[in-house]
Amino acid sequence: MLFFATTVNYLDRQVLSLTWDEFIKPEFHWDESHYGTITSVFSIVYAVCMLFAGRFVDWLGTKKGYLWAIGIWSAGACLHAFCGVITEHFVGLHSAAELMGATGDVIVTIATISMYCFLAARCVLAIGEAGNFPAAIKVTAEYFPKKDRAYATSIFNAGASIGALVAPLSIPLLAKAWGWEMAFIVIGALGFIWMGFWIFMYTAPSKSKHVNKAEVEYIEQDNEKDGIIVATDEKEEKKMGFWQCFTYRQTWAFVVGKFMTDGVWWFFLFWTPSYLNTQFGIKTSEGLGIALIFTLYAITMLSIYGGKLPTIFINRTGMNPYAARMKAMLIFAFFPLLVLLAQPLGTFSPWFPVILIGIGGAAHQSWSANIFSTVGDMFPKSAIASITGIGGMAGGVSSMILQYCAGILFVFAAGQGEMPVINKALLDKDYQITIAKADQAVLNGKIVAKGHEGAENIPAGWALYKGEAMPLQKAVEKAGLSQIPMIVETLELPVAEKEAEMMLNNKIITQKDITIIQEPMTFFGFVGKPAGYFIIFCICSVAYLLGWIMMKLLVPKYKPIVLE
Repeated sequence: MLFFATTVNYLDRQVLSLTWDEFIKPEFHWDESHYGTITSVFSIVYAVCMLFAGRFVDWLGTKKGYLWAIGIWSAGACLHAFCGVITEHFVGLHSAAELMGATGDVIVTIATISMYCFLAARCVLAIGEAGNFPAAIKVTAEYFPKKDRAYATSIFNAGASIGALVAPLSIPLLAKAWGWEMAFIVIGALGFIWMGFWIFMYTAPSKSKHVNKAEVEYIEQDNEKDGIIVATDEKEEKKMGFWQCFTYRQTWAFVVGKFMTDGVWWFFLFWTPSYLNTQFGIKTSEGLGIALIFTLYAITMLSIYGGKLPTIFINRTGMNPYAARMKAMLIFAFFPLLVLLAQPLGTFSPWFPVILIGIGGAAHQSWSANIFSTVGDMFPKSAIASITGIGGMAGGVSSMILQYCAGILFVFAAGQGEMPVINKALLDKDYQITIAKADQAVLNGKIVAKGHEGAENIPAGWALYKGEAMPLQKAVEKAGLSQIPMIVETLELPVAEKEAEMMLNNKIITQKDITIIQEPMTFFGFVGKPAGYFIIFCICSVAYLLGWIMMKLLVPKYKPIVLE
């Protein structure tokens, strides 16, 4: 049940990332900054709610708490489908086609209103989803002894990978067949189905007729080892005050570990589909895009074995659970370093970055299964959901920072502006590379305004080389240039706009008629948005090692907390 709940959780979370670039972005005239704002707000709301979700689950009980959580997030998922209708109402248009074909100042209004609509729906989704992991970790602590918890956690945590795995096989196809709105509704409805099963299937082990005495003794074997007498009824356990949680170094170790690493996984989750489209022109609704995303998340399924590794260490060496998990987490912390090679190898094939990001994702999920289990190792059961919520908040804050900064970075890296531009250094040559500074479109070999009838939309930073749209880096390579020259735009030429375009293409232009406005960002040989992605990949690759070092400094040895 925990596995399926986590699967549904990540399916709901993936719908937007798999539909925004291809379906939602053209309709509402978004750019990366709009998407970055939405994902960052989701992250911070999720983070704040995680802080209280754990206390909520502790107070209400596992069964009722989980029901409330999944009910709220399923409703929030379905609410996304109504954002288009609300936007149409406020701007006075009557269809998605009219929204997409809008021009002028109304574009800004459409983008702004639609963004706030999605923000509202996303906040409801975040409030509910915040309860998933605190409740799931609490159930794991109720049903498994410490030595088995990391493996049990890795199994239900693999639901995140399965959700991400099923998502590219279903969501883009649903959106393409019935519209992006129906994709949100269908996926959101799965949560309501899960609720029906949970009501009848879950009971605490001490009260369940399906758990015998020997199994209960196995589950509670750690109580005798640690010299802790724990009541069989959860309500009889001593409670840890909320602010008391912050007085322990063990809490801060968990908080630091989550803060340093959660944003990495969420970045991979939210931005990989857009990355493939922006850098390689691969759409997630097409065969290659589906295959790439499927492969990426199939690799993350290796994380199931990551949860088993500490158990192997414990059985072979007899080391305590915390030491075994920290040893395993150190091993996993080295694998994300491979993501540093994603961009360099991506120049050969998109399969290389996909495989390397998949390995990084598998390492994260293995790390995640173990860091969650350290809470059960260190804290009494009555405090597990609360501590998990506090750490989840820290992870959400880091995700908010990374998502928001990524959106701003990608817009800046592309040199985003309001009009097409011509490359100054190419004016005296025959290459004629035209660069799209804003999200625009191509029609009959020319860049035109986005939404133009019959035109193909292209992202900012792409170029038009001999009538063919392609990433700017590829256009420059085809033109035989060694680097990207500066970008310029026309200034008040004394001719009509159409005539000015013709004059530019025919090189009838003088130095006084142009001005340098911005170079696309360069970073280790990558230009524009690819440079921005490389910067983020560098941050992601070292986050786990830094997190592990800080955790080890805070809690160098196993020291469980006992409430007197």
